[in-house]
Amino acid sequence: NEYKSYLRMALADKATFNRRITKFYNYWKDEMPDIDAISVVVTAEDDITYSKGSNIMVWLLGYELRDTILLFTQKEIYCISSKKKTDFLRPLRDSLSKKEDLPNMTLKTKLKGDNGEGLMKEVIESIKDDCKTIGHFQKDPYQGALAKSWKAKLKELTVEIVDCSAQVALCLAVKDESELNHIKKVSQYTADVFSKYVRNELMNLVDEEKKVKHSKMSNSIENIISDGKKYLPPGMEHDVVETCYTPILQSENYSLKFSATSSDNKINYSNNSSILVMFGARYKSYCSNICRTVLVEPSQEQQDNYELAVSFLENVYSNMKDGATLSDVYLKCLNLIKEKRPKWAENFVKNIGFGTGIEFREPSLLIGPKNDTKLKKNMVFIVQLGFTGLKTAGKEYAIMVGDTVVVGESGVNVLTPSKKKIRSIGIFLKGDDEEEEVDDDENIMDNLTRQSKRNTVLENKLRYEQGNDATRKEHQRKLTEQLNKEARERLSANKNGVVSKKKAKAITAYKNIANFPHNDNDIMDLRIMVDKRHDAVILPIFGIPIPFHISVIKNVSKSEEGDYVYLRINLNVPGSTMMKDADFPYPEATYMKEITYRSSIRKDPSSGQVPASNLNNAFRIIKEVQKKFKTAENEKKEMEDVIEQETLKIVQTKGVPRLKDLYVRPNISQKRVMGTLEAHSNGFRFHNNHGSNVDIIYSTIKQAFFQPCDKEMLIILHFYLKHPIMIGKRKTYHIQFYTEVGEIMTDLGKSSHMYDRDDIEAEHAEREMRQKLKGAFKSFIEKVENLTKGRVEFDTPFRDLGFFGVPFRSSCLLQPTTHCLINVIEWPPFVIELDSVELIHFERVQFQLKNFDMVFIFKDYTKKVEAINSVPMTSLDSVKEWLNSCDLKYTEGAVSFNWSKIMKTINDNIDGFFDDGGWKFLDPPSDEEDDEGSEEEMDETWGPASEEGSEGEAESEEDSDEDYSSESEYSDASGSGTGTSEESGKDWSDLEEEARRDDAKRAREDEVESPKKKRKIGGSSSKMSKKKRR
Repeated sequence: NEYKSYLRMALADKATFNRRITKFYNYWKDEMPDIDAISVVVTAEDDITYSKGSNIMVWLLGYELRDTILLFTQKEIYCISSKKKTDFLRPLRDSLSKKEDLPNMTLKTKLKGDNGEGLMKEVIESIKDDCKTIGHFQKDPYQGALAKSWKAKLKELTVEIVDCSAQVALCLAVKDESELNHIKKVSQYTADVFSKYVRNELMNLVDEEKKVKHSKMSNSIENIISDGKKYLPPGMEHDVVETCYTPILQSENYSLKFSATSSDNKINYSNNSSILVMFGARYKSYCSNICRTVLVEPSQEQQDNYELAVSFLENVYSNMKDGATLSDVYLKCLNLIKEKRPKWAENFVKNIGFGTGIEFREPSLLIGPKNDTKLKKNMVFIVQLGFTGLKTAGKEYAIMVGDTVVVGESGVNVLTPSKKKIRSIGIFLKGDDEEEEVDDDENIMDNLTRQSKRNTVLENKLRYEQGNDATRKEHQRKLTEQLNKEARERLSANKNGVVSKKKAKAITAYKNIANFPHNDNDIMDLRIMVDKRHDAVILPIFGIPIPFHISVIKNVSKSEEGDYVYLRINLNVPGSTMMKDADFPYPEATYMKEITYRSSIRKDPSSGQVPASNLNNAFRIIKEVQKKFKTAENEKKEMEDVIEQETLKIVQTKGVPRLKDLYVRPNISQKRVMGTLEAHSNGFRFHNNHGSNVDIIYSTIKQAFFQPCDKEMLIILHFYLKHPIMIGKRKTYHIQFYTEVGEIMTDLGKSSHMYDRDDIEAEHAEREMRQKLKGAFKSFIEKVENLTKGRVEFDTPFRDLGFFGVPFRSSCLLQPTTHCLINVIEWPPFVIELDSVELIHFERVQFQLKNFDMVFIFKDYTKKVEAINSVPMTSLDSVKEWLNSCDLKYTEGAVSFNWSKIMKTINDNIDGFFDDGGWKFLDPPSDEEDDEGSEEEMDETWGPASEEGSEGEAESEEDSDEDYSSESEYSDASGSGTGTSEESGKDWSDLEEEARRDDAKRAREDEVESPKKKRKIGGSSSKMSKKKRR
C-alpha cells in the first residue's frame, strides 16, 4: 500500500546514493561520451516486474518511485514527481549540493491530478541548448498520463534519441559489497528451499506414491517463498522476499525456457524418469535462481549422462574468469560437448546463462556465441545447462542444472550451494538385495517394493545430512583461519594505539596544612581523633599526631583484657588487594601495617574520666566513617558510566505516536502502575498517573526489539542502551515496556468441558485481543521508524530458530534476531550482540549427557565471557546451523574450562597465544591425527621385546620374589589393573581361581620364612584378595 511504500522510501541511504551516483557519472563519462542526457521513466502501473528505469531507480535510491521522471544531464539532475516523493529526494538533493564533482538536483513537484506538462516544458527549456543526444530505455513501457506526456515532449525536440539500455546495464553489472551481500543471502535461501523443502517433498511423494499435479507442487513452492518465514536464514527480512517467476516443474514434455509453465498433469516418478525443477527468489529487489534435475531410479546410462552434464557445467564455471569474453565461455563449452557427446551439440541451447541483479534476465549479458562482452570481477550470473530429447530404455527424459554465481579472478563462486552430484540428487528405489529370491505373490512384492523405497529415501536423506555437515565443517575451518588473522590484527592495532589508563586515585587526608585541626583538644592531648569532615583518622605516634585517610584503614578491632582496652588498627599497604588502584608515591618505602593502642578502664583520679573512653569512641566513629565512605565510593563507581542525556524535545501536537496501558521494567515506583509511551522529536517519554517519567533519547538506543505475543503471555518493546540510565536509584542498560495478554494464571480446580460456551468465547476474545495488540504495536513501530528516519529500527526475534537454555537462574527460550541473541520475556533480560562475539564454545558435549553449555567469547578479550547452561542436546545441530549461517566460529569439547584463567593467560601474552595457533586449541583433533596417534600408541605398547629384555625381566621377577614384603604386596595389588588383553577378557570364575592360587602360593612362602607370621600375613593377604575380587 501507499503508506508502506512511503515508509520504505524513508529509509534511503545517502551514503549509498552518493557512492553509486558517482560511479554512474564516471561510467557515463568513459563509456557514453556521445550521450548528453539520459531519461528515466517509471510508470504508475504496478504490474510491471522488470524495467530498466525501475532498475536504475532502485539501484540509486533503494526504492522504486512510481509515476516519476528522472532526467540526468552533465550539469543537473531533474526530477518530476508528487510531493511525497520529492520530499523523500530532498535530503539526497542537499547531499549532492555539497559535492563539487557531481551535478545538482532540481525537484519539480506536480500537483495531484496534474500530468506535469508545465513542469516538463520548464525542464526541456533548460536542456534544449545543451543536449543534442538523449538516451532512453527503448523497451520500457510508457504507461500513464505522466509517461505519455513526457514521451510526446521528447518527440517534439529536435534531438537524437538513442537506446542506452546495454550501456547502463553494464554499469550496474559489477556489484558492490552491499549488493553482493543481498544476492548471497537470497541465493542461500533459494538453495535451502530446494534442499530442505522441494527435494524432501519429491522424495516423500515418491516414497508414499502420491499423485500430485505439477502446478500444485509449483504453487506450494511459490507459497513457501512468498511467505518467507520458513527456511529463512538469520539476517533476512521475510516481508521483502518474493519469487522471481512462477516456479517450473516438469517430468514430461520438457522445455528449458523460463517462459515454460507447470502443467496440470500428475508428476511422473516412474523408473528412469527425470523431474526438472526451476525457481528463483528476490530479496530487496535482487534476484537468484536454481535449476536441478531429480532422477528417479536412473539407469547407469542416465547416471553417466547426468554426471557428464554436471562436468560440462563445472567447465563453464572454470572458464568464467575476470577478463574472459562471454562468447569464449559459450564456445569452449560447445566444443567440449562436441568432443564428448556430438549428438547433444545438434540441439544445444543458444545461450547458457545471463547476467542478473535487480533485473532477473539482462539481455545484454547473455552467455552466447555472439556476445563479446568481457567478464569483470563481482558480476553475477545465472548459469544453466540443459539437454532434452535424451532416451533410455525407450523413455524420453531431460537434464538441466544451474546456479547463481559471482565472477572472481580465477573462476566463479557458486552462491546456491545445493548438491548436484548423483548421489545427492538421485532417488534409487531398489535395494542392494534386489537379486535375492522372493515369493512370487504380488502383495508380498508390493510390500517389499514399498519397504525398499522407504529405506532408500531415508538413506538419501542421511546422505544429504552428512554432506551438509561436511560443508559446515569446511566453512568453520575457513572461519578459524580468518578469525585468528583478524583477531591478531585487531589486538595488535589496539596494542600499538594509545590506551588511556585510568588515573590512580591519590590517598590524601588533607590537601594543605591549613585544613588540619591543630587546636582540637584530642590532638593537643595526644588522643585518637576522627575528622568526619575530611574522612581522616589522626593517630598519635611517638608524640606526633599523624593523619591517615579512612581508606588506608583496612579494619579496626577492640578487645578487653584485664584492666585495659586494646584498639588494634590494621592498615592497607602497597600490594594489598583493596589498594590496588591507589597511588602510593613511594611504593618501595617501609610502610606500617598495624598499630595497637592500650588504655586503662579505671578512672583517672586527676581528671575523673575513664582513659579508655577515647578508644571506645574512636572505634565506634571509625566504623561509622568507614561505612559512610564505602557507600559513597560504591555510588560513585556505580555512576561512572552513567551519562546525562540531552533534553527531550516535546512535540505538543496530538498526532504524536502513542501506546497506552503499558507497564515498565524495571519499575519506576514501588507499585506496578500503567502508563503511556510517547515518541517525540528526539526520544521516547513514558509517564504514568503518579507523575513519574522516564525519558529515552534515540541516540542512546543501541538495539530495539519487538517481542510479539505469539505463544507468549507478554507483548514487549525492549530497548538495549549504549550507556546506562538511572531508573530510581539504580542504573540499567535495559528498559522495556510491555502489556499482558490473557491470563497468566489459570485456576486448575475449575471444572470445564471442551465445548463450554464460556471457554470458547474467552478463547475467541483472547485471540482477538492478541491480534488487536499486535496491530497497535506494529502501527506504533512503523510510525516511530518513519519519524526517526531509520535511526531506530525494531528487530523481531525468529522464534523458529529459538532454543532453551539457562543464562541466569531459570530456563528460558533464547531467540536469535538479525544482530543478537535475546530473551526479553524473563527478567533480567539476556542480550548478546553477535557482532561483538569472537567465537562460541560448546562445553560438555558428550553422547551420554542430555544437555550442553554455550560459552560466548567476545572480541574484547578483557570482557568477561557469557555462558548459557543446560541447552538440550537435541538443539545442538540447529544451533550449529544458525551460527554457521551467521559466519560465527564455534568449537566443542567434552569438558568445561576455567575461562577466567584462560582469558588472563591470553591477555598476558597475546602474541604468543596466536603464535601457538590461537583459538585452534579448542578445535577437536582431526581423524587423521587420531589415527596416527593411536597407531603410535599401539606401536609403543605392543612392540616386540628383545630376548635380552625378556631375560632381564625374568631375573627381576625372581629378585622381587626373594625380596618380597608387605609393601610389594600392596604395589602388586594396586598395579593389578594393568594387564594384557587376555587378562582383561577372563571371566569371573577364572579370576576367582587365579586369586585362590595366589593366596596358596603366598601362604607357602610365608610358612617358610616365619611360622609365627603365618596366620597374620596369610590372613591379611586373603582379605586383600577377597577385596580385590569384590
